[in-house]
Amino acid sequence: MSDSNSDSFSPTTPEAPPPARPQGPGAGREFIELLSSMRFAIALLTVICIASVIGTVVRQREPLNNYVNQFGPFWSEVFGKVDLYTVYSAWWFLLILGFLVVSTTLCIARNTPKILADLKSYKEQVREQSLQAHKHKALGQLPLSLEASLQQVSQWLDGGGWKARAQVRTNGIMVAARKGAANKIGYLAAHSAIVLICLGGLFDGDLLVKALMWAQGKSVYQGGGFISEVPAQHRLSDRNPSFRGTLTVTEGSRNGTAVLSMTDGVLLQPLPFDVELKKFKVEYYSTGMPKLFASDVLIHDRDGKTTAATIKVNEPLIHEGVAIYQSDFSDGGSLLKLRAIPLNGAEPFTLQGRVGSSTELQQGEQRLGIEFSGLRVINVENMGGNAGAPNAEGGADVRKVDLVDSLQGHLGSGAKTRTEKSLQNIGPSFNYKLVDASGQRREFNNYMAPVLLDGQRVFLLGMRESLNEGFRYLRAPADENGSLDGWLRLRQALQKPELRERAAKLYAEAATPTDKPQMLPQLTATALRALGLFAGADTVRPEDKKPASGWGGLMALSQFVDREVPEAERSRVSEVLLRILNGSLFELHKLSREQAKLPPPVNDAATQAFMTQAVLSLSDAVFYPAPVLLQLEDFELVQASGFQVARAPGKTLVYLGAILLIIGVFAMLYVKERRLWIWLEAAPGQGEETRVRMALSSTRESPDTATEFDRLKSELLKDTA
Repeated sequence: MSDSNSDSFSPTTPEAPPPARPQGPGAGREFIELLSSMRFAIALLTVICIASVIGTVVRQREPLNNYVNQFGPFWSEVFGKVDLYTVYSAWWFLLILGFLVVSTTLCIARNTPKILADLKSYKEQVREQSLQAHKHKALGQLPLSLEASLQQVSQWLDGGGWKARAQVRTNGIMVAARKGAANKIGYLAAHSAIVLICLGGLFDGDLLVKALMWAQGKSVYQGGGFISEVPAQHRLSDRNPSFRGTLTVTEGSRNGTAVLSMTDGVLLQPLPFDVELKKFKVEYYSTGMPKLFASDVLIHDRDGKTTAATIKVNEPLIHEGVAIYQSDFSDGGSLLKLRAIPLNGAEPFTLQGRVGSSTELQQGEQRLGIEFSGLRVINVENMGGNAGAPNAEGGADVRKVDLVDSLQGHLGSGAKTRTEKSLQNIGPSFNYKLVDASGQRREFNNYMAPVLLDGQRVFLLGMRESLNEGFRYLRAPADENGSLDGWLRLRQALQKPELRERAAKLYAEAATPTDKPQMLPQLTATALRALGLFAGADTVRPEDKKPASGWGGLMALSQFVDREVPEAERSRVSEVLLRILNGSLFELHKLSREQAKLPPPVNDAATQAFMTQAVLSLSDAVFYPAPVLLQLEDFELVQASGFQVARAPGKTLVYLGAILLIIGVFAMLYVKERRLWIWLEAAPGQGEETRVRMALSSTRESPDTATEFDRLKSELLKDTA
């Protein structure tokens, strides 16, 4: 069997295989082409824009617990792995930013020679026949000789701001003119601006800090304590060329070490000077928002020189190349003078604490830790509609309280929601945390002065189980002296069996009709049972029939009615039971004042309003999870200023880039490059006349281009058929 292709091959001189194409240089050229291409730069810009949106939506550098609460345990860990909580210092963001710099730089390097060559070229060598191919073209004549026509055209172009060059040929003269060359300059300016801004961002970000950490063997600090106790391996050099951190200074003190927040800890940055805070000043709007806050400071240089200055918001201080911005303010360790009130009936005692410090408190067999966490001197709240007056019939009557509504509203917000606005400063408040033996923390927020709500002045005693919850407030009524003592006396009397028994008897004697003395024992027993249920001393849980210590209030009465009374009778029995409770508590209130050697209360609208709120707050106190109540009596305010300190060498590059970007965008959008060609030749058979052929091209076609060409044509040419 023969092979038809066998003759094409020589057995003695085999055909050599084609030489292998070198892959290295070709692959390198393709990679360079990709890096310098417009599509690659646009793709990088798109990714950076998406990352910037994520960095704006997701709050950066928050505590991990905040992200766990927001996204859940699984997704919070996933997002943390890809550094979505520190987008602008993430390795992948910096890498993309670096690639964008390289890509844009290559693009500029590749196109700049072409643009410069194009700026020098007028293209006067084009053929006259090619002018017929342009969209905007015209043919006319001038009643002048060729030389005179050239002179007239030159003067006309100079007067219109055109730059022109003429080429003399054997059969005529080609005049090439151009206008709007700044359009090409705008391209270079805009691309250079991107490079400068990205370089400035890289210089002022964490890139240099991380490089210094690697070069100097530094590491982040993940512990706590005082700044002076942090080891040297967590401190950068004071010659660090770029950093951005925070500096907190308390009134009367000085600090010269900034804190740089990193992904997994902090670094300390020594400054070339110390900042001493002499006085912090703050002014507020009527809404309670800060209107102005400023710091009077002294700057202490290392050589002993001292400079006085005032730092305000948006008015930073620049000292030795470091910018100091007023960013926020906080409590600097105010001294709190407190009245500690045990809720088990023990005698109150005084207590002192400093914001930011902690102490221990012994209550019987229970040891509690107290962490003083904050003091707010100004609290502006919307009190619209709250300052109502008692009704004309002598105030609210606790006998009209609906049990269901009362139970649903226990420990509610500090002020009820109103449609109208009435902004008022309701005075100072302070925060503290109680830590029990198991380490569980509950946060409390108590106001110093009573607040007028619904016609009754009440003390707002707030608490919450965790930071994710809003504060719920116990509203304890103020007595006629604006004090909490009246409510406390009533609460302590309620806990004493002998006083409950006396109050029940006094109520029964006053409420028993004179013609029905046989009702006295039964009414006394009912009043005593109501007081016992309300105090939590006579409560029996239905599941075990055993006394439930510390469980009372209106909840206990409601459970008793549901358990002991038929459904059809519950509404009527509840109303009767509340009337008896109201009267018994009023007798108990009189007994508590008698023991304190105070005159008996006057049964007027103010007293009835006090008793109404007292019943509700005593019921709510069942849900108040603290054995002791802290009341703020006085304080010594100490403020602290929060400064942002930055040494930003890339700032100049960013400013220059911003200027170039404005120039470049303006030039590319509002400047059009136009080229105009005018061909002059002697008109055949017309004597001294010159035939003129002209054409116009533009880098960006628009309706204005045709209008401009018509104007040029009418100025220079006589139209011909």
